[in-house]
Amino acid sequence: MKQVVIENPIINSPFDAPTRHFKFTEEGIANEIIEGIRRPSAYFIPIARPRSRGKQSQLSLDTEWTEDRLKENDEINRIRGRVDAWRKGGYVGVTKTTARLLEYWNNPAREKILFFCQREALETAIYIAEIAGKYGDAWIENYLREKNEAANPLLYRIAFKMATGSGKTVVMAMLIAWQALNKLADTQNSKFSDTFLLVAPGITIRDRLRVLLPSDPQNYYRQRDILPSELMAELNKAKILITDFHAFKQREKSGAGKLTKSILTQGGESPFIETPDQMVRRVCRELGNKKNIVIINDETGLCHPI
Repeated sequence: MKQVVIENPIINSPFDAPTRHFKFTEEGIANEIIEGIRRPSAYFIPIARPRSRGKQSQLSLDTEWTEDRLKENDEINRIRGRVDAWRKGGYVGVTKTTARLLEYWNNPAREKILFFCQREALETAIYIAEIAGKYGDAWIENYLREKNEAANPLLYRIAFKMATGSGKTVVMAMLIAWQALNKLADTQNSKFSDTFLLVAPGITIRDRLRVLLPSDPQNYYRQRDILPSELMAELNKAKILITDFHAFKQREKSGAGKLTKSILTQGGESPFIETPDQMVRRVCRELGNKKNIVIINDETGLCHPI
């Protein structure tokens, strides 16, 4: 594959929608800029090819970035287009709370300007939850549910695929603020929740996520200017629990000896281990009897990118 040197790979502002991208050719990426258009969402298809080593032959994955192996994500590009048209039309159809947040996040006079990708992630979540069903785009939720049914029918999930360093924790804060403030403004609206379970992959990341607690002195809602100061008191009414993945491991309930356990269980389910229900009650005790809970996985494998 031909080696290409790109002296200045940054050709778009992180604060505005991208309008340029580098061209891909049959030989891979080129030092040629395509103006006036954002790069479509796509992925590269690895192709297995035989490779000989002496007398033995084996298959290896050829993952060169060439145009003939580029496959566009048609549904994602279609959703992007719908969200873009809605943005340019002035965010019609949202709740008063959502409209206030969108205006605040997009204010050009902000001292701490949000990245375009952060705002677009929230716009997409808002469009799916509040707008799509009203304006003939119910296909989006149907499409997402179809993907969920194929991956894990017991848990409806949506993922936003964002690059490392693009500020995903800020996006989590924005999601929490949008959901919680809408729910507190209209407690009967099932589209929203004021209860959140944040799951981190380990203790270190769990501690870093404390910035998502409105009560934390370094919380992102103030530090990153996610909310006007007058809305902070309202956000404090939300329930936010931060834990790590290891908390979901079913624990032993007693310290009985190995022989005793072996005799009493006889190869069946152990009465000395928490049931799944007991485990969930232990982990989520602080959430009380709340049922409509938003679960946010941080730095974990998610089911479907947008």
